[in-house]
Amino acid sequence: MQIDELRISRLEIPFKLNFRHASAERARMQSVWAEARGNGNGLPGIGEGCPRRYVTGETLASAEEFCRGVREAVVREIHSLDDLRAWQADRAGAIDAHPAAWCALELALLDLLARERRVPVEDLLGLPRLRRRFFYSAVLGDSEFPLFLKTAARYRALGLKDFKFKLSGNLAADKRKLKTLRKLGIEKERIRVDANNFWKDAREAAEYLTALGPVAAVEEPLASGDFEGMRLVAERTGARIVLDESTARSGWLPRIAGDPGRWMVNIRISKMGGLLRSLDVLKHVREMSIPVVVGAQVGETSVLTRAALPAAQAAGEALYAQEGAFGTRLLQHDICSRPVMFGFGGALDTRGFGFSERAGWGLAARGKITQTVNL
Repeated sequence: MQIDELRISRLEIPFKLNFRHASAERARMQSVWAEARGNGNGLPGIGEGCPRRYVTGETLASAEEFCRGVREAVVREIHSLDDLRAWQADRAGAIDAHPAAWCALELALLDLLARERRVPVEDLLGLPRLRRRFFYSAVLGDSEFPLFLKTAARYRALGLKDFKFKLSGNLAADKRKLKTLRKLGIEKERIRVDANNFWKDAREAAEYLTALGPVAAVEEPLASGDFEGMRLVAERTGARIVLDESTARSGWLPRIAGDPGRWMVNIRISKMGGLLRSLDVLKHVREMSIPVVVGAQVGETSVLTRAALPAAQAAGEALYAQEGAFGTRLLQHDICSRPVMFGFGGALDTRGFGFSERAGWGLAARGKITQTVNL
């Protein structure tokens, strides 16, 4: 493969409603969008990454700067999947600091490589083709109760059975929301809460969560990387801890090896630095018998939804839940001509999209891409 052109743009699409949690409130999605063209082919390889300061320390500006800095080397040195793997391994530290930026580039290169071979990305990576259904979670932001109730009831009427909601720090309000989900028929084992690193003190967090009531899991209750504190929260509440922001850098796996029964791991493709790194983490986590949530950034387009599917399939029996695939349920429009999004029961049937018969990601992009940056 010869890369002829590598372009980066900012992609911004308004939400249909604002989404709030302890770390941020968002009214639109913002992504880094990558397009790679090679060997005179028509359609480019496409990729997306979601830089979030409160997750990976990145901004759109820093992501663009990273891409400018590596563009020449990527074009000159990457001509095959082996080149891509080696390039990534040699620059692990830089990618740790810019995972979402690299994710956009990596996904575009994987798409281009697979398109040139005229095979799905799964074939390129030696993975089984996608010929199954995936089931997604309802994810509820920290909204006022009337909106929370309306949204939860809508997802329940749509047949979703797995729910996650963002904690507000207001115990009475959060207890009311949990009670509402139980009244809607959601089992405790299918409810998890996300604190988005709300507390500084483990004992305070454990006291709050105990008063809240039983849930299956609590995501990131303390500062990112506070493994000892989160162990204490797990011990005192009986809930597993879902690690998310704490896994955005290398070196965290040994810190949970001694007590795998306390944890789940949220693998978001953009946060992990692309699909290849996500698959590597999945392999280790499965060997440790730790359940997995294949997650998503709020407002991902169909590109990241599609890129997460081989990871969810590779998770096998370790897959506890899957997030994302909201498409135009949240976005005013999607970048792809046919949004990849869940339907009744939270189900996304890959057979209906023809991913196993189409080259690359099997997606066609369209829509307005703003603030183009030529690299």
